Amino acid sequence: MNSKRIFDVSCVLPALILLSPLFLLIALWIKLDSRGTVFFLQTRIGQFGKPFKIIKFRTMRPSIPSEEGLKLTIGRDMRITRSGHFLRRYKLDELAQLINVLKGDMSLVGPRPEVPEYVAHYPESIKECVLSVPVGITDYASIEFCNENELLASSQQPEVDYVDKILPIKLAYHQQYVKDQSLWLDITLIFKTLKRIFY
Repeated sequence: MNSKRIFDVSCVLPALILLSPLFLLIALWIKLDSRGTVFFLQTRIGQFGKPFKIIKFRTMRPSIPSEEGLKLTIGRDMRITRSGHFLRRYKLDELAQLINVLKGDMSLVGPRPEVPEYVAHYPESIKECVLSVPVGITDYASIEFCNENELLASSQQPEVDYVDKILPIKLAYHQQYVKDQSLWLDITLIFKTLKRIFY
């Protein structure tokens, strides 16, 4: 077990214990607010291109067939529940990914995992670099694009703009992380993420 994995597990285990009452409250709110499951599972691409199911607290109502192809949530998306707006605002839906970290699917810090459809747009050399390290809950790009859905809210073609304009910037940040990675950088990015969310 390397130092990054030791750091992740030593942080996540006590965090899950301390946050368990909050997890229960979030789960209850989600169930009372709308029908459906507590958790939302989605296939993402992890280290070395391995697919896994990312876990989030559900913030959207169950999809209808006409919506199943949508991969982005934009602005005041009508699919988002009342509880979902609050959970997304403070990134509380992301807390469930601590389970992914404990399972070894993800790290606390690393390139944010994308759905297969967007990974298909990665240039091959960049893909090899970005996916050479564990994917994470947060990184440079997550901090920079904390309000990504608002940025795309006015777009006429949000998915096209995401692939053409935002994804290349994210990939540049991911490559920077791979180049600079260290335990100290991970700690720094965790605190920067918390500061961005709450301040």
